[in-house]
Amino acid sequence: MADAISSLRERFDPRIADAMARAHATATGLPKYLGITVVEFSAGRLVAEMEVREELLNPLGTMHGGVMAGLIDHCLGTVLYPLMKRGQWAATTEFKLNYLAAVQKGKLVAESTVLALTSRTAVVRVEVKNGDRLASIAQGTVLIVDPQPKSPSGERPS
Repeated sequence: MADAISSLRERFDPRIADAMARAHATATGLPKYLGITVVEFSAGRLVAEMEVREELLNPLGTMHGGVMAGLIDHCLGTVLYPLMKRGQWAATTEFKLNYLAAVQKGKLVAESTVLALTSRTAVVRVEVKNGDRLASIAQGTVLIVDPQPKSPSGERPS
């Protein structure tokens, strides 16, 4: 395990981590709608949080499972960017999610940890807490995709 942590530290680019944390302030799409903010970024570890809001609750007054899954999916990939080569991107291929406690109010804090990383894939665990309760835990596989080469005309092939 010490070798794996050392390898993550060697690959970690703090400039990318800082840029990604700042970019969350101007995020678009689902991260913006959910209100996800990055609290901490280090080699192989990301802590993000979001407030539980009324519009994210189901008719029974608890957080919709899809909202939790959206937070987890976002954290699965985001934790990898400072560890990848510039231009690569992360694509979740699968994750298994266990819902452990109903969430009705407060804040969700997601801790994403890289368990294994190769040049093509990563296995990542995400634990989500609501206050002092573990609300969910997930583990997923993420594909690391190289950028497509540009054609002589400067366009990427379709």
